[in-house]
Amino acid sequence: MVFIQKLYKVEHEARERKLDAAQRKELRLDESLPVINEFAKWMTEEVKQFTVLPKSPIGKAFAYSLNRWDELSAYLYDGILEIDNNLAENAIRPIALGRKNYLFAGSHDAAKRAACIYSFFAICKKHDVNPYEWLKYVFENLMDTRVTEPEKLYPQNYKETIT
Repeated sequence: MVFIQKLYKVEHEARERKLDAAQRKELRLDESLPVINEFAKWMTEEVKQFTVLPKSPIGKAFAYSLNRWDELSAYLYDGILEIDNNLAENAIRPIALGRKNYLFAGSHDAAKRAACIYSFFAICKKHDVNPYEWLKYVFENLMDTRVTEPEKLYPQNYKETIT
């Protein structure tokens, strides 16, 4: 855990300093690369000395890590890459939770309607639109909108109408 904490400390520093990709790469090579090398050396020694049993869960984790070391350390050489996939995981978490909730929507059609509404709210969030204000706008302008132009009411187009 100490090694991983050191690696995340470097990432925290890069975010705090608002480094661009090139600067982030340089920081990682200066500070994270020695930590990663030390980490790999430590794991290899633990495996060689049988401090960690190969069939144990930690032994399997060490073997997995050491066999994929190039892939695990690839983020060091590209400042655009993140150390983990937490941003992607956090972005899709609401979708996964929603999918689970749709199982209890009452019917297939109800689940479809819930998914549509959920999608609109996700688009509101993406485009930094207040969902309440957007829905109010939709209900106020629905009758004046042509059937062939529903996109005028989409959340991503709402901001253009209020500015």
